[in-house]
Amino acid sequence: MPDMNAAFIHGIKDMRLGTMPKPEAKEDELLLRVRSVGVCGSDLHYYLEKGIGSAQIKEPLVLGHEFSAEVVDERAEQFGFRRGQLVAVDPAKFCYKCEWCERGHHNLCPNVEFTGAPPFHGAMREYISVSPKQIFPVPDGFSPDDAVMLEPLGIALHALDLAKLKPMASVAVLGCGTIGLLILQVAKLCGAGTIYAVDPLEYRLVAAKNLGADYVATSYQEVLKQTDGRGVDVVLEATNSPIGPRHATETVAIGGEVILVGIPEGDEFSLTASLVRRKGLTIKLSRRMGNVYPRCIQMLHKKLINTKPIVTHHFPLAQTSEAFAVQADYRDGSIKSMIEVGGEITD
Repeated sequence: MPDMNAAFIHGIKDMRLGTMPKPEAKEDELLLRVRSVGVCGSDLHYYLEKGIGSAQIKEPLVLGHEFSAEVVDERAEQFGFRRGQLVAVDPAKFCYKCEWCERGHHNLCPNVEFTGAPPFHGAMREYISVSPKQIFPVPDGFSPDDAVMLEPLGIALHALDLAKLKPMASVAVLGCGTIGLLILQVAKLCGAGTIYAVDPLEYRLVAAKNLGADYVATSYQEVLKQTDGRGVDVVLEATNSPIGPRHATETVAIGGEVILVGIPEGDEFSLTASLVRRKGLTIKLSRRMGNVYPRCIQMLHKKLINTKPIVTHHFPLAQTSEAFAVQADYRDGSIKSMIEVGGEITD
């Protein structure tokens, strides 16, 4: 097969453009031409720390799990798709055989093959082959960016599914990056009462306010002041800080609920046991997402979620290194960077 362009991470802050063989789809896969790829916070952990927990980069790897693509496989119609169709792709390929898959908890599958996590190459390349089960056609009018944003929106929606938010419950969102800003909007759709958004970066608080937060603050202590020390009913933590979970337990009210969504730097966090116990808190850790893509597609199609202010930067594949640097350094108001790989849809 001919070679194609791809962006590889070789080590900490070491992204390089290179080539690799164009994939040849297996019988149970379809060949896709990648259109756009989002730089995710988890990608930044590989960029800044060379891994997440046991998933460590040991050889050059193509990152990218938030992506949209065009179906180019000649067998497309056999699988219910059409050539030239714009699609979103769930990066997780589940085994569908383990105990957790059989229970319907596919997001907890221990045998998952995850696009863009070692040892599986991701989508920051020109072509990729995936299982048809991972492919979700998007409505006419969707842009490649829209299709990309379905993946982080799925993370946000799964977090709210775990929260089982009651109407008019007060909510605090800690961390106003991509996931936090999407959580904020989904919480509003779910009937949240007062929503507090917390982030140390002022420009992200401006985005949070514009997307529906009632109050914004640079510190969780300000939420406690606003609530006369009570705290809020539900805290959704979406930071990359090891102290984010502890701040979440301090922000939530007695008997409240904490949903931990963020991945902490260093892969560790700690909680104050006496505080958590005496408050009688319910704490849930959110792992990826369930079967949420159909709902996410409806949300974007009905314009219930606004992703436009979140996608702040675009880069060609050849500038992937710059895209990562800008997002990692919080430069130029960066929230979400998109890598534009393919051109126009080809019919």
